[in-house]
Amino acid sequence: MPDTRDTSPNSSSRPSSIRIDLRDLIARRQELIQLRRHRSGSRAHGEGAYHSRAKGRGITFAEVRGYQPGDDVRLIDWRVTARTGRAHTKVFDEERERPVLVALDYRRPMFFATRGCFKAVQASRLTALLGWQALQRNDRFGAFVFSEERTLGLRPQLGKNAVLQVLREMVADPVWERESHQPFEPHQRLEHTLDQMQRVVRPGSFITLISDFNQWNQKVEKQIALLTRHCDLCLVHCFDPFEADLPPGGVYPLSDGYRHMQLHLDARVRSTYAQGFAAHCEQLKQFCRSRGAAYVPCSTIDSLAACIDQIRPLEPRRR
Repeated sequence: MPDTRDTSPNSSSRPSSIRIDLRDLIARRQELIQLRRHRSGSRAHGEGAYHSRAKGRGITFAEVRGYQPGDDVRLIDWRVTARTGRAHTKVFDEERERPVLVALDYRRPMFFATRGCFKAVQASRLTALLGWQALQRNDRFGAFVFSEERTLGLRPQLGKNAVLQVLREMVADPVWERESHQPFEPHQRLEHTLDQMQRVVRPGSFITLISDFNQWNQKVEKQIALLTRHCDLCLVHCFDPFEADLPPGGVYPLSDGYRHMQLHLDARVRSTYAQGFAAHCEQLKQFCRSRGAAYVPCSTIDSLAACIDQIRPLEPRRR
């Protein structure tokens, strides 16, 4: 577990490793400004340009008109076409701002760390940076926060108040009041959550899903594949160094809240465990490559500046 001595309000102004604080999340805006200043001039000049598919900025329905040579056949309005007997196509107006949605995993496995801070804390701070970045780019910002306790969908909105609303909801989430060392059952399945998220996602959105993906399976892949049809997607894989590489060989006490046991680690166990984590990462990477999504690893000790620098849509896939 991470060092919790910094959680006392009188001990230090250093951010907590096991909780989030609204003042700290708001202060991340200045961190983003400093990061932007340190980038090269040409990079900073293009800050706000998306390397994305044409759908990237999002579109709003405008009207239906008669089909004209060169129109995209995928936009044909088949109901109007059938009713009138003449081909008609839908026309859309491109939006100036882009919907940016962060899907934030607050399920219990995210409240773990051996170094740095809880995965949930790291994910929350990264969400704050993404929110302030959206404000800089004049994009609409929203969030989809899910846990065993509740699921909260905040549709992307423009302006500073939209970012602050997301930050306040994150800090006020009941997950931060859980009793520690309590056993749990993973009732909130990841595929169920992604199915619910479809209700708040608009075509053309840029979605950043931050999770440890500990329930990754074919159903999850199917749900995410549906999102990539109309949106740009980035998977941020949040993990603790312990999950990637077990500690040195020895005997370690473990408890699930009810039972107490000992874990015997030897070279074979450590090797098998490391191979399993590497295979999990490769599975996520392969899926992202096949779907034109971005994959960003983010450990509990990584620099968030380095992580956010990688979170952007990819170039369009060749079909």
